[in-house]
Amino acid sequence: MIGKKKIALPRISLAFRLQSARYTQALLLSLAALAFAQWDYRSALGADELLLEQKRPSIKADRSREDWSLLADPKLRTEPLDRLKYIPLFPSNPDSYISFGLNLREIFEVSDAPAFGTVPANPRDSYWLQRAQFNIDVHLNENWQLFTQFEDVRAFDKTVVGPNDANRIDLRQAFIGYTQETDAGTFRARVGRQDFAFDLERFVSTRDGPNVRQSFDAIWAGWETNAWRFYGLVSQPVQYRDDDPFDDRSSGDAMFSGARVERQLSPDIEASAYYAIYQRKDAIFLTASGEEDRHIFNIRTAGKYAGFDWDAEAMGQVGKVGSADILAWAVGARTGYTFEDLTWSPRIGLQFDVASGDRDAGDGTLGTFNPLFPNGFYFSLGGHTGYANLVHIKPSVTVQPTEDLTLMAGVGLLWRQTTQDAVYTLPSVPVAGTAGKGPAWTGAYLQVKADYRFNPNLTGSLEAVHYQVGSALEAVGGRDSNYFRAELKLVW
Repeated sequence: MIGKKKIALPRISLAFRLQSARYTQALLLSLAALAFAQWDYRSALGADELLLEQKRPSIKADRSREDWSLLADPKLRTEPLDRLKYIPLFPSNPDSYISFGLNLREIFEVSDAPAFGTVPANPRDSYWLQRAQFNIDVHLNENWQLFTQFEDVRAFDKTVVGPNDANRIDLRQAFIGYTQETDAGTFRARVGRQDFAFDLERFVSTRDGPNVRQSFDAIWAGWETNAWRFYGLVSQPVQYRDDDPFDDRSSGDAMFSGARVERQLSPDIEASAYYAIYQRKDAIFLTASGEEDRHIFNIRTAGKYAGFDWDAEAMGQVGKVGSADILAWAVGARTGYTFEDLTWSPRIGLQFDVASGDRDAGDGTLGTFNPLFPNGFYFSLGGHTGYANLVHIKPSVTVQPTEDLTLMAGVGLLWRQTTQDAVYTLPSVPVAGTAGKGPAWTGAYLQVKADYRFNPNLTGSLEAVHYQVGSALEAVGGRDSNYFRAELKLVW
């Protein structure tokens, strides 16, 4: 079902019109040189030093979770700039220190039909995206932490720049954290602007796919033991603006709050559940509008056993939008089997997702599922598929030719859960004219992706997606879409 049309790339002069971003390339090359220098430096170490290297702290996706107190031992300061990773505050306490960190992501994207070409104001485009983040992590002692992260997010040569594309010179995170370890467990709490995400980030994510991530002004607390973890939070999602430096704000117009429990059933199997309330003023859906008050119930299990892996999640939603009742639901699952004894360790995977749509516009009940804060990586980075009113099946094959290289290819097949509701693109945008018209079949896409780790500090990826639309999209002017993305990410 996947067409054989070639990707319609714009002219080279347009794709690489980057004179306005020369300083970006210079900065990237400098940092890449630093990353490779660290790599070469490490390769020259002796066996004893390499053993010490293995004990070093690791860089995490959540930079605030890093613990560099081990560098209080001078023998472990084996890499360039380690003096900036551990600056002691009080020499008598190794848990009292300041640490600096940096994230830099450079992306080149080409999309010849955003939203399937149904939005004239959003034409085919090729552009360069940059995200630069700098964090200062202050540990006053083993209990108290002050974490701050600044960011500068740019979109070069992009025709239509939205709130997910650019955020120049702003405060991404700033919170006070408290940790208290006891024999019974560990208590953790955070107050301020922060990140949090649940599980595979189907519905609550940091939104790492787009250029501007999602953060929250929140109060968060949790209790952890070896087997159990309990969390509670009250938050307001940050609303991003790109008018002036440090102009991002959250307000009472949107709130997300709840309580969550996790259980480690075995070393490789876990389960979780949570209840949350999502509130939003002036919500607009195709068949309802007004104040949204959505109650959310979620359960999930994930694990590995004898070569099999799985991650299955179900969510139910009830409440009100204006005068309409809410009754919506979704189920998502990823499963696979890895042939660990074969060359390249091939994994055969299957992804299955269903999200409800609104079956009757006049019955006073809104059935359209709200995906909340979805992850752009979950389907593909092309943004073709939103997690509402869909049935999605995706078989895939993943291989690992080397320890640092992973290759994946998959074919996604999509239908609408009900033809009375629209086709939705990411995050939850209805395609005009599709509600109540056409067949359930939406289309199919072919996705290929390569991820490569140059060294612990520098990674890269390539992704290409071809989407072939069904007749429901063709009837409203939709056309086949091609998407390409090249990404280079450096962390320090």
